[in-house]
Amino acid sequence: MDIGPHINKLVEDTNQYDFRESSIERYSTILDMVLQGLPLGEMLHALVLLIEAQKIGTRASVLLLSDDGKRLLSCAAPNLPEEYNNAISGTEIGIDVGSCGAAAFTRERVIVEDIEHHPNWKNFKEIPLKAGLKACWSEPIKDSNQNVLGTFAMYYDTIKSPSEQDLHLIQEAARLASLAIERSRGMHIQRLSSKIFNSLPIALVITSEDNSVLSANPIFKSLTSTYYANLKLFDVNRFLSHSQQDVVADLFEHLKRGHPWQGELKGLKTDNDIIDISLNVTVIRDSFTQQNCFAWLITDISARKNAEKMINFQSNYDQLTGLSNRKYLFESLQAMIDSEDSVNGCKQDFSLMLMDIDHFKQINDTLGHDNGDLVLKFVAQRLLSAIPDNVLIARIAADEFALVLPGKMCSESLISLFDDLTNELKKLFIVGGQDVMLSMSTGLARYPHDADNVEQILNCATQAMYNAKSRGRNCLQFFNQQIQKDAERHAELYLHLKSALSHNEFELYYQPIVNPFSGQIIKAEVLLRWIHDGQFISPDEFIPIAEESGLIVQIGEWVRTQALTSIIALQKSGYAIPFAINVSTIEFWTSDLQQRFLNYFDNISEALGGEIPYQLITLEITESLMMKQQSSISQLLTELRHRGMQISVDDFGTGYSSLSYLANFPVDQVKIDKSFIQKISLGARHEALIEAIVSMSRALDLSIVAEGVETEVELNFIKKQNIEAVQGYYFYKPMPKNDFFDLLAKQSRIF
Repeated sequence: MDIGPHINKLVEDTNQYDFRESSIERYSTILDMVLQGLPLGEMLHALVLLIEAQKIGTRASVLLLSDDGKRLLSCAAPNLPEEYNNAISGTEIGIDVGSCGAAAFTRERVIVEDIEHHPNWKNFKEIPLKAGLKACWSEPIKDSNQNVLGTFAMYYDTIKSPSEQDLHLIQEAARLASLAIERSRGMHIQRLSSKIFNSLPIALVITSEDNSVLSANPIFKSLTSTYYANLKLFDVNRFLSHSQQDVVADLFEHLKRGHPWQGELKGLKTDNDIIDISLNVTVIRDSFTQQNCFAWLITDISARKNAEKMINFQSNYDQLTGLSNRKYLFESLQAMIDSEDSVNGCKQDFSLMLMDIDHFKQINDTLGHDNGDLVLKFVAQRLLSAIPDNVLIARIAADEFALVLPGKMCSESLISLFDDLTNELKKLFIVGGQDVMLSMSTGLARYPHDADNVEQILNCATQAMYNAKSRGRNCLQFFNQQIQKDAERHAELYLHLKSALSHNEFELYYQPIVNPFSGQIIKAEVLLRWIHDGQFISPDEFIPIAEESGLIVQIGEWVRTQALTSIIALQKSGYAIPFAINVSTIEFWTSDLQQRFLNYFDNISEALGGEIPYQLITLEITESLMMKQQSSISQLLTELRHRGMQISVDDFGTGYSSLSYLANFPVDQVKIDKSFIQKISLGARHEALIEAIVSMSRALDLSIVAEGVETEVELNFIKKQNIEAVQGYYFYKPMPKNDFFDLLAKQSRIF
């Protein structure tokens, strides 16, 4: 009996048994290292040694695919020459790039029995041959999704073909390498995730359906430490107890349906600490328990909310009074205009009341701006106490307030509300140690009766308010069409006034001032006339507009230049007489304007080519200028008098006349206003007033001019008082330059 086959079979069975045993040992070794969480390099190094021990003469290596999937990088090859490992590390994969490069590229096993003559190694064979390597078998290492992770290779120093057992071995080695790589990367991701989880700057907690805490990061533990010290249960209802309950109900409804939720709520941190939170909840299905878990991402946004509140307050509210500001008022008005009555589809009616504190500048000037601010606070409080709850109140300018009264209100109700507000402001309050009582000039416009948009309704209320000021202040003015016409006229005149100088539309008229006893012209007042489109525009109309806009400064300089030109021309003709030139208070309003006024005379002397005849100039100022009581104004007028000018107080007695003004201010002359002169015939009381002014002026060594004399009765009374100069229609009306020059020439022949 031939026992050879039996012996061969027995040897083969023994070899297979030994292979299985060694295979189990390899799996056991690698699995044990994986479970210990050893570094990947250490595990792959051990795997290579195990394979080399199983197959004597083998030198194995593991190469890992780079993150971009284009190159192979050395990882474990303890018995290959270091020079060789360094040379192949970083080689790009390709269909004909050696054994490993081709295996990684094709995702299939590549067996090269003879490196020297194989086409895959054609461009690289010098490297392995120099290292004594003549055969290379390579198996791609794949993960559970069949993605290539790298290659496992077995090298030999002889030309060699693999046996079936060799193929099993290299395949097993690739599987073990895949296990080590995937597990290692999984543990790395897990450790990384855990680190990220614990390092998140926002609170994160994972709970089960019964609110049990499965995991929580340190921020959550800190955020909820007061109530959830043991972190076994996250009482969501309690945590969100100060949130809007309809929003909380919406949150739970989403979670019940397995849907995520995101929003902003209130979180209960402690009994006395309620915070604003941004909440993101994600529903996760646990495949192990087959129940839903919830990931709660909680961000404390209290600081942002507080900043938003601060920004909102600064954007919409007045920081001094706490009332709404101009921006908020505009937006509210626009919202009311845009809204419609839900019942009948009509626009909602409302009234806009603009209130400006009368003479507030004097409060600032006398009590100081700090006390002025205190007055504004008191006004805000008084107004708030007197208005209905549904009225919007705003401070829209320094001393200007606005009330928005919703609904259609009758005139009687609006007047009644104004009276309530006025009575509230009349109550005395003490500021800076002084009793203060206020009044307001108020304008009112109604939507949509007076206007149908925000800009127009504000404009109408503003026009009405200015009209209330012009009527004497401390009153309520309803907007009407006459106000609109006046405003349009004002705007039209302002537009044309800006170009009047450049279009040569101004002209000077001259009204003689005479000796009442001889009738001789001893002086003349220079009067400005504006002729636009062939029509005279009254100075009563355009001078206030010029002052309001600041154009009066340029116009005043033009007037003085023309007057000086006429004075010099008369000097040359031998008819020289003084000219009285009116000066607007606005031209002295600031120190810069005062300096400009003085500089004008310094500059104009050069332009006229000679010395200014200051002795022939009288500047006519108003009492309001003296009321400013600025030392700089007094110094300016003193300087002008020093140069030879005279200063006259025009319209004396019509304003805030005071002996102290005349005694302390540098003036030379008083002009008695025509309103006093024209009442002479009404009785002795009016005569006594003029007599008092004359007596006072002479006591102060001031010359006197009576203006507005139109009748013989008035002239006789003036003569009786020995007033030395008279101006009025009884003698002459204002006349153009040429007529005035002819009149002077004629007088020179008579006198």
